[in-house]
Amino acid sequence: MGRTCNNAVEPLVLHCKYINIMPDIRIRAAIAEDCPRMLELVRELALYERAPQEVTVSPEHFRESGFGERPVWWAYVAETAEGNVVGFALYYIRFSTWKGQRMYLEDILVTEDWRGQGIGGQLMDQLIAVAREKQYSGIAWQVLEWNEPAIRFYQKYKAAFDAEWVNVSLNL
Repeated sequence: MGRTCNNAVEPLVLHCKYINIMPDIRIRAAIAEDCPRMLELVRELALYERAPQEVTVSPEHFRESGFGERPVWWAYVAETAEGNVVGFALYYIRFSTWKGQRMYLEDILVTEDWRGQGIGGQLMDQLIAVAREKQYSGIAWQVLEWNEPAIRFYQKYKAAFDAEWVNVSLNL
């Protein structure tokens, strides 16, 4: 199922580039039953990013955080016609004192065998549509400086790269 040219909703993003070249992929909101597969993909990403030991979230905590009483993340999955989840984009909302509510893209990934077929673009386009619909002031995320394929992907969206800020975290 290819993309259609629907520029009325997202005037700055052209969808025509995927027509008739995409595998039959459906982008849909994630459901709780997707969590085990999503965690498999998270582990695949961590291995790619050379940090497999850093994935310490339990399956229960992951599921509860997205589908419990007070979810803190939302996601869209890319699913094949056979029902296999081959990618996802997970986000949450952050608040900027300068910009207001912004979507924070925690992870966007497509399993290795399905990369290069436009699925990441479909996921990103879905996030852009959601951010516009909810009137967020933008989308923010991080990318490793050595991850050239991801950087090239984000450059297609005219993303602004900021080398001035330093990542800081405190593990508890």
